[in-house]
Amino acid sequence: MKSFFEGIQFLFVDVLFKPLDFLRSLELSTWFGANAINWIFMIICAAAIVYWIKQLQIFDAAGTENQDTTAHSFLK
Repeated sequence: MKSFFEGIQFLFVDVLFKPLDFLRSLELSTWFGANAINWIFMIICAAAIVYWIKQLQIFDAAGTENQDTTAHSFLK
């Protein structure tokens, strides 16, 4: 049983977290490079928010959105 948990430790520490260890060591030379994953996630989230707001504007302009408070049966 001990070898099973040591295998899990090896998988996460020595395999899956190696890229993150590289980014952590990169922080001493460039802060922007070390936070590249965060920048990528922020760009993806910003793009998703812009797309979502544009879709909301499209449905609002077309008047197809049901804004009745009794749109769901449990709200009656």
